[in-house]
Formats: sequence, structure tokens, C-alpha cells
Amino acid sequence: MFLNMPKVSVIVLIYEGKKYVKPVFDAILAQTHKDLEVIAVINGNADGSKELISQSYPLVKIIDPGRNTGFAEGNNLGIKASTGEFIQLVNQDLILDPNYIKEILKVFTDPKVAAATGKILRYDFSAEGGSASGGEKNKKTKIIDTTGILMSVTGRARDRGQLQIDQGQFDDQKEVFGVSGAAAMYRRLTFPFFDEYFFMYWEDVDLSWRLNNAGFTNVYVPQAVGYHGRTAGQAKGGYLHFWRFIKHHQTISPKIRQLNYKNHILMYIKNAPWWWFPAFFIREIAMFGYILVFEPSTLKVLPELFYQIPRALKQRKVARSNSRE
Repeated sequence: MFLNMPKVSVIVLIYEGKKYVKPVFDAILAQTHKDLEVIAVINGNADGSKELISQSYPLVKIIDPGRNTGFAEGNNLGIKASTGEFIQLVNQDLILDPNYIKEILKVFTDPKVAAATGKILRYDFSAEGGSASGGEKNKKTKIIDTTGILMSVTGRARDRGQLQIDQGQFDDQKEVFGVSGAAAMYRRLTFPFFDEYFFMYWEDVDLSWRLNNAGFTNVYVPQAVGYHGRTAGQAKGGYLHFWRFIKHHQTISPKIRQLNYKNHILMYIKNAPWWWFPAFFIREIAMFGYILVFEPSTLKVLPELFYQIPRALKQRKVARSNSRE
């Protein structure tokens, strides 16, 4: 146990998220761990999110950079302005159970733990009877969103248990490869910041990998429960259901597909052991063929990818030279 109650800085990134403000901030302020500072970073305010937070939650510190900084830079801005010993990220559509922060803090008594996540289930924000009714379900579900991130030698990362029904199959605390940025807690002293060249997507996996390579651990804590209104995620069945996978990808905007493609390659270059690369190249050849046929607009990101690869190689060299291995 900690000798003194540690201070936790809660960072909430807001992008046109007015409809989430009340349930998300009410849940933060209802935490049983009371030594909190709450910071909202405004990435988009066309719907008046900033004004609502300011009026309804005057103790929340608001940072408004005046532009969409993306997930990586936006959270970095909030963290740099914070003072807590621990950093709790909360997606704008994430509702925490009252004991979430209290429970997740417990694993940090081990100095090797740099990051942790709880059991994150899906939350249904959809309108009952369609949007015309104006009613909100505000319904917790038993559908798993993430219980930590798994990584394969090919570079495919996935949220453990995503889309399964929670029946207690992930009720054991354990070390995991990584944690989703949606509800992650980090120890400030070990936090190297998100890579802002990623803008959004894969920056949380990249950070988890860097922490692993530095000799720290990421931990899943099932007693800490949160509910995420995620609208994107992996296709049910993944690559095993090819046409379902294609249909799922067609619902994703071209810009997101481009960031997803670029960033996963940069992440792998920065962090993976060299002996993993043959498996990665085989998967990437297959993925390139798929993109060429079904998603050619994704290839518009190639010039940006090639421009950023030398930087990723330099980061890799620095990280290896500083490695505790």
C-alpha cells in the first residue's frame, strides 16, 4: 500500500463530445479515490462542449489549443499541464465505475508497473427507437471492449476479448503486452509521452511496447471496471471472416485507414525485435495486396510514411542503446 494517498491527474480529450460530458465527468467526480485533478483538452468545440464543462464543472482545468491536436499531442498537452503522480486517461465516451481509480492504483505498489488498465466493457449511448425519439439508452452492456492488448510477431495487435460476452473469463489479474489509451493509468516517472507523429491510432500500443522494451510491465486489473461507447473496433472474427472484414473496413473513413496503415508500420519499425521482421514482411505483403485491390485510397499515405521511416529508425537506435537488456 502507498504510505500517502497519491494524486491522480485525470485527462479527458474532448472532440465534439457534448452529449458525453455529463455522464463521463459525473463518473470521474464520483470516484472513491478523491485526490484528483481533472483536465479537459478541447480538440473540437463546435457543439459547445467547452462551455458546458466550464459552467457545470468549474474545478475542471480546461486547455484549448484552438485546433484538433489528435489523440497523441492532445493527451501530451494535458499531461504536461498536470501535477499528479499518476495519470489516468479517460476517453470522452468512457464511464468509470466509482472504484476504478482506487482499484487500479493498487498494482502500482510494484515499481516495475508502468501502466495498467481495467476491465473495459461496452456502453450503449444509442438513441432508443431511433434518433427521432431523443431518448438515450445510457445502457451498460456485458460486451467486452478490452482487457489489455495482445501483440503477434506479425505486428497485428488486438484488444484481448473484444466483442466477447463477459462471463468472468478475464477475471484474473495479469501482465499484458499493452493497455488501451481509452482508460489507461500511467506512472508519471515512467511515462515517455505519446509519439505525436502518429496523431491518432496505434500511439497507445507504441507506448506500451516502448515501456516493455525499457523493462517495465503493463497490467490488467479486472476489479477496475469501465464502460466505453466505442464506435470503432476490430471486425467480429477478424481475418477469419474475410468478407465481414472487408465490409467492416468500408465503414471506416479513408483518413483513419491511412493513419492506421502508416502508424502500425512505424510502430513495428521502432519497437520489434529484428527476428520478428520476416513474419511481419509476409503479413505486410498480403496486406498491401488487399489494400491495392479493396482500399487503394489508403496508399495516399505512402509519401508521409516514407518521410517518417528515417525518424522511426533513429528512435529505434536510441531506444536500443538505452535498453535495460
